[in-house]
Amino acid sequence: MEQLKGRIIYKGKAEGEALVTNMPISFYGGVDPNTGIVIEKGHELEGVSIKNKILVFPQGKGSTVGSYTLYRMKKNGTAPIGMINKETETIVAVGAIISEIPFIDKIDTTKIKTGNKITIKNNHITIN
Repeated sequence: MEQLKGRIIYKGKAEGEALVTNMPISFYGGVDPNTGIVIEKGHELEGVSIKNKILVFPQGKGSTVGSYTLYRMKKNGTAPIGMINKETETIVAVGAIISEIPFIDKIDTTKIKTGNKITIKNNHITIN
C-alpha cells in the first residue's frame, strides 16, 4: 500500500479501479458522453470505457466544451468516479467541480498502474 499527497481540485472520496493513460484526454470529441467510451482515434484508451473508473491521466486538452461534456457524462451515469492528474488545467478542473467528481492533481501518475485499487480522499490517494 502506498500513499501519495496532491492538491485538491474537488474534494471528496472515491474508491475504485484505476484506468491509466499517459496521453492527455479531450472530453469533447474524445469521449462518447452516452457510453463513457474513449473514441479519439489513436488514443491509447480508444475503445475503452472510463465509466466508474478512477481515471488517471496527465492533463486534459481541447475545447472548453469539455467541461460541459464531463458534466453531461455525470448526469448520464457514464463519468469516471474520480480523477487524478499530473497537472490539471482549467477545462477538466471546471468539469470535475460542476460534476462533483473527486479530483486531485500534483500526483506522480507513474506510480499508478491500470487495475490498481485506488482510494481518493480529499488530497490523498492510497494505492492498493
